[in-house]
Amino acid sequence: MNIRRYQWHGLAVVLSLCVGIEVFAQTTPALSESSLSPQEQKMLGLARIFAKRCQRAIEDWVKNGEVSEAKLFSRLYYPIPGTSPPKFSTDWDNLADRDIRHISDDILSKSAAISFAVLVDVNGYLPAHNRRYSLPLTGDPAVDLVRNRTKRMFADRTGLAAAQSTTRFLLQHYSRDTGELMVDLSVPVYVNNRKWGAARIGFRVVNESQ
Repeated sequence: MNIRRYQWHGLAVVLSLCVGIEVFAQTTPALSESSLSPQEQKMLGLARIFAKRCQRAIEDWVKNGEVSEAKLFSRLYYPIPGTSPPKFSTDWDNLADRDIRHISDDILSKSAAISFAVLVDVNGYLPAHNRRYSLPLTGDPAVDLVRNRTKRMFADRTGLAAAQSTTRFLLQHYSRDTGELMVDLSVPVYVNNRKWGAARIGFRVVNESQ
């Protein structure tokens, strides 16, 4: 069950609290990089590259006057009618569609073990999912849950832990709402030296030889 409290601001909502409970979620205590498996070390390297590329893209939006820093940090979400689970647009999600998706898809292509690579803000809002998870809505909830996951608020325990963590990296094991058992490795994303969100990579554990 998810508990969400919103404050209405005109036609938008300001998310003030999100708490979620998952079927299974386990956050690994703070680890040193040397204690990571070879696969985890590879994913950490990719997550850091991912975070840095996203940071540069977002800071360029501000630098080029495409969105203000105030709007980036305003946490205003505009409900998209007729969506379940609820989807939201923002004052900048179109920029994420343009600039972030191709970055995330590039990271996704680096390993067959990666199930997703996403940028989320501090509330777990995901503005532009990988292309494979951003297919047109069909109206069939079972199909859309898997094939159209973009612009959702992933405010479950794992999602919020990743989005809000300020540690160098966070490693979590959990069950997705699709039933898949996943490992989630996240790295904080800062925009002009302010904590903005996180770069998350979800992957399956594979043998070292694979």
